[in-house]
Parts: sequence; C-alpha cells; structure tokens
Amino acid sequence: MTTTAKQLAAAVIALLWVANLPHGAAGAETAAPASAGLMNDWMRQENDAMKAWDFGGEFRLRYEDYEGAVRAASTLTSVPTGTKPLTMPVNPNTDFIARGQANSSDQLLMREKFHAGWSPTPWCTVFAEMRNNTSNWDQRSPAPDEDTGVLQQAYISLGDPAQFPFVLKVGRQEMMYGDQRFIGNSDWSNLGRTFDAAKLRYINDLFWVDAFVSRVVVPYQDHFDENSSYDTFSGIYASSRKVVPWQVTEVYALSRNAGQQATSASAYDVPGTPSTARDILTFGFLVKSLPDKLAGWDYSLEAAGQVGTINSSTLNQRLNQQAFAMFTDGGYTWTNAWASPRLGLSYDGGTGDSNIKDGKSETFDNLFGTRHPQYGVIDLFCERNMHIPRLSASFHPLKHLTLSADYRAFWLWDTNDYLYPISGSGRNNATTGYGIHPNYDSFVGTELDLVASYDFQSWWNVQAGYGHFFVGTYIKQSVGAIPANGGATDANFVYVQTSFKF
Repeated sequence: MTTTAKQLAAAVIALLWVANLPHGAAGAETAAPASAGLMNDWMRQENDAMKAWDFGGEFRLRYEDYEGAVRAASTLTSVPTGTKPLTMPVNPNTDFIARGQANSSDQLLMREKFHAGWSPTPWCTVFAEMRNNTSNWDQRSPAPDEDTGVLQQAYISLGDPAQFPFVLKVGRQEMMYGDQRFIGNSDWSNLGRTFDAAKLRYINDLFWVDAFVSRVVVPYQDHFDENSSYDTFSGIYASSRKVVPWQVTEVYALSRNAGQQATSASAYDVPGTPSTARDILTFGFLVKSLPDKLAGWDYSLEAAGQVGTINSSTLNQRLNQQAFAMFTDGGYTWTNAWASPRLGLSYDGGTGDSNIKDGKSETFDNLFGTRHPQYGVIDLFCERNMHIPRLSASFHPLKHLTLSADYRAFWLWDTNDYLYPISGSGRNNATTGYGIHPNYDSFVGTELDLVASYDFQSWWNVQAGYGHFFVGTYIKQSVGAIPANGGATDANFVYVQTSFKF
C-alpha cells in the first residue's frame, strides 16, 4: 500500500470511528452546570477557601503525517536524483517535488501545560503557567516543535471593572484579538505563542479598548525563553457589542517596529532565525455577527491596510510598505434540520508585490496571527500575495460531534511576487524551480480538508483530519521547469489528536 493510501485509510478509519460513537458517549443530554475545570471543581467542593485559587492544565497528544510538502525545517536536505525521498522534513522550497527531495515526514507531538492562579481580592490576580513540548521521530535539528520546561505565562492583573473602569495586566501572557488573524496564540502549533507585555484596558457598558506594548517570546531549546528585544509590537484595539446590537464591531491600529538584530518567533520557524527589519503600521476593522441573532445567517468582514517601511536585504535598501488585505465569510445554518448543517462561502486575500524594484513593498505582513484555522489543515499557504476563496460545510449528527469539510482554491495575487509559505520567506530556489515567475499562470491549486471532532466530556476531545492539496498550473510550471524534479506531486496530510484538560 502506498503512503498516500495509508494516510487516507488512517483518516477514513479515524473519521468513521468518531462518527459512529454512541449518542450517550458524551453524557446526558441535559445541560451540565458550568465547570471551573476538573481540579478546581474537586478542590472547591472540598474547601471553600480554594475558590480564590485556580489550578489546572492540559495534556495534548497528536500524530501527524505529511507527504509531498512539509510545514518548515532547519536545513535543506537533497537526495540523489532517482532515489526514493527520505523521511526527513525540509524547507518549503522542496514542496510538491515528485523526485529527489525529502518532502515527507511524520511525527508524534506531545504538549503538557500546568497553571496556578490566585485572586486574593476581586481586583488582583496572579497567574503562572508552565509548558513542556516534545516530539518524536522528527529528524530536524534543532527540532522546532520541542521546547521543554518553559514559562508559558506569568502575569499580574490589577483592576475590577465592577468598581473601576481600568484593568492593568503586566507580564508574560497570551494575546488574542478578533479572529486572531493578526494577533493570536497559535494554539495548533506545539509551542504556541506568548508575549512579554503590558496591557491597559478601559471598559464600560458600551465598549472596551486595549492599549498594549509587547515583545514576542522566542522559543529557545534548553534555555529560558526570552523575548525578541529588538522587535516591539504595540497597538490599540477597541470592541463593542452595543454599537450594532447584532454584531461585534472592532477597530484597531497595530505597530510593529523591528531592528536588524530581531529574530523570528514564528512557531514554524527555527528559533533564532533572523527577522526582517521593519516599521509597519497596520490599521483595520472587523465586524462579525453574534450567534443566534440573524435567524440562521452569519457573516464577518475584516479589512486592514499597512503603511511604513521594510528592509530589503536583496536590494540593500529600505522600501515603503503599501499593502492591504480583506477577509469575508458568510453562511447559513439550518437550525431546525437534522444535524444542523451549515454551508458557508468565504474569501481571504492579501496583496503581493507588483514590482520588486520600484522602491515599494506591497506584500502584506500578517504580523503575529493564528493561521492554521484560516488557511487549511496542511499549513501550506497564507493570505500573503494570495486570493483564497473557500466553500465550507459542517454538521452535528451527534450532540458532541462536529464534522466539517472545506474546499479552498489558491491564486497568486501577483506573479511578480513569490509563492509564500504559511510563515517565513517566499519559496525561492533556482535549483528546485521556485522563485518569481511573472509569465507563469497564477493558479496555485486547491485543497480539500475533512475534520471530525468529538467531545467525550467538556474536558476530553478527540480530533481526526485529512487534507489533500491538488497542485495547480503555477506549481507544475515551477517544479516542471527542472527535469530532475520528475514533475509535481500532490500533497497529503493526516492527523489524529486527543486533548485532556483538568
């Protein structure tokens, strides 16, 4: 049986297993009382004094298998022409190459978290969280999914909105705003993302607004994870559910100022990878319907523009940043039909550079967003220099079971720019055929994703998913230009994951 067949069989078996769970597997149909977590519930039942404390954690285990393309790597590993590709992940410049490249991998990822919090008064909370990440069978060195004994969060929060409209939160913390396209905790990755930040929130009955200054934390194996001291991220973010009563309305202005000594902190990059110097202002808005307000309909619209400057190491000069992106989504849920099916249509897009020598950079910078839920389970591309329409469907055949299917298509915004991976620099290697090809067709390909998620309990979830990417004309032309590549090949991805929260 081929590797592709094995992946597909594993995904089908996992999906069927989840889909055939008995109706009663997740407990009674009556609503359960709100839980503060297994450990907190138990301790608070034993002693009322424990209500001021918050103890808990998470264990997550995921097996994943890539074929034909991989998320990221530390080195480019070549294989003699005509030999079978090694099971060793490499960088995105080898994606979709049929022969001679190590572009397949599998690994078993484990993540453990434990937190402790104390609120001696309603206006003061002290919180700390530790994280441990390990990976098995990953042949990259250093393995970007490993980081053991990490201080994930450590902050103090001062303020009680019921008494005073300001709340201050200082220390290492996760930050998540809106749909997390520009600021998120990247929870899908084994490491996630945190910031050393100071955040002040003003809140009243009409809206809240945050002002923050931060530095992203850089994973560093066998060392204390420190922030990127030459990369400052700050902003103002406001949100209201009252301006328009059936939607969330948000506006923001975000500033990223990185020097030449900044290092990348992407969850998919190798720790310590140099980051491009830049001074960029991103401003935009998000409107999104609230649940159950529009008789089954839902929608969202987000748009953002960017100005500033960014350094070009290739041209050895500073370029003016002029870019924008737009994201739309709409759908309808048949709430009274069996399985409550939802059909949706969406579009994600961000500008690309039309001319690398005109003194401007038009490639959108997606800052510190959470990208996995937005652009496909295989994590191949993002909105940079891309048009991404999507057709989606989801079902709930059982109370705690969600089945979803997504079909995305990818076109380059401008063929005068690179084909970008989900994170990092554009695919650019003359040996493998990637680079800037203005005369190539802009159609990159399509991706079909199938995911099943089942909640056995509020604290125990199991997921299984399968993704298949069908290469398009642009990739066939890029890879096909090099005879040694043996043409282009589709990509496959399968995963099975379980998580326990306590």
